Amino acid sequence: MNSKERPTLGGTRIKTRKRNIAAPLDPAAFADAVVQIYLDNAGDLELIAKSIESSDLNFSRYGDTFFEVVFTGGRTQPGTTKPDEGDRHPYSIIECEPKRDVILPSVVYIQKILRRRPFLIKNLENVMRRFLQSLELFEENESKKFAIFTALAFSQKLSGLPPETVFQPLLKDNLVAKGLVLSFITDFFKEYLIDNSLDDLIAILKRGKMEDKLLEFFPSAKRTPEAFSEHFTKEGLLPLVEYNDKKIFEVKLKEMKSALTSQIAEEADISEVIETVKQHVKEAKFPDTEVVRILWDVLMDAVQWSGKNQQQNANAALRQVKAWAELLNMFCTTGKLELELMYKVQVQCYEDTKLMKLFPEIVRSLYDQDVLTEDTILHWFRKGTNPKGRQTFVKSLEPFVKWLEEAEEEE
Repeated sequence: MNSKERPTLGGTRIKTRKRNIAAPLDPAAFADAVVQIYLDNAGDLELIAKSIESSDLNFSRYGDTFFEVVFTGGRTQPGTTKPDEGDRHPYSIIECEPKRDVILPSVVYIQKILRRRPFLIKNLENVMRRFLQSLELFEENESKKFAIFTALAFSQKLSGLPPETVFQPLLKDNLVAKGLVLSFITDFFKEYLIDNSLDDLIAILKRGKMEDKLLEFFPSAKRTPEAFSEHFTKEGLLPLVEYNDKKIFEVKLKEMKSALTSQIAEEADISEVIETVKQHVKEAKFPDTEVVRILWDVLMDAVQWSGKNQQQNANAALRQVKAWAELLNMFCTTGKLELELMYKVQVQCYEDTKLMKLFPEIVRSLYDQDVLTEDTILHWFRKGTNPKGRQTFVKSLEPFVKWLEEAEEEE
């Protein structure tokens, strides 16, 4: 044999790999078979679940079709909720009464199916997403049934159903503009809060990335805090209104704090800072006590503190008080607000170890700059109600209070 020739094996066959030939899709036959199970069992979901469990239907291939039959009674046309050709049954979620006790068995039934076939959760998501994006094709009553089902699904913790599946598809501009989304989400909130707390609802909204976007459920012309409060108060959802008011308050508070922090860091003119505070207070209707707290926080946050040098910290704090006394004076206009400022200083000195020994010096500086009056300091000393570090601070303030009392007697 020539050394350049390659050896061969005589009489062997080279086998070619067979291609996997996929059977053609036949969702119509699958849908008809599921419909027949419903009809054979006269809508009894317990019996239907058992029949489905023992069947050899290809759920992995026709999962979407299965949930179309569950929700609407038969197949729907691709991409819509409109009925397609084929058999139908009258026991679907869309055909039942819009009552929780009537719809709940369907949720329990689907939960059983998902426990046996957990892969179907993706198909449930697909169908729910499609239906939610097609709310305009539902009758008002049908939309309400779907909202009740969705609320019960979350309430019953339906296997792995993610909140974003529900909330994100709702934000289609045309659906929001027609008020369909607001109607659906209102029914959803009302139903869910029957069995669950507001905290539970907020947790779902957070997971669905909608906690800070509740106004987006409203048509653009009604996308205001006032419209939100009016609508949900009328619908009996006052806790949700209070929660939203609190969120708005926190956001505006943060905005004001950010604006003041920037101005103080840039050493802006006091008159400009005062105007900024007034503008935010007017827009957000902040309580006077909250304004005093914010001002003190912002001023102390702006101080360049020394790590260990107590005297440097004392000097820095007192310089800050002196520099911005006019700002504090502008908003500490009553004895009540002065006392609020004292409590704020007390709590900060108690919670921040580097300020613990500075309490009497800060109070004395605020007095010298006419921010705190003698009456306020004496009231705090004799009748103060905040317990944080009070015993220590009262003792440290005794020499200054004694001086005030002696000055008062001389007068």
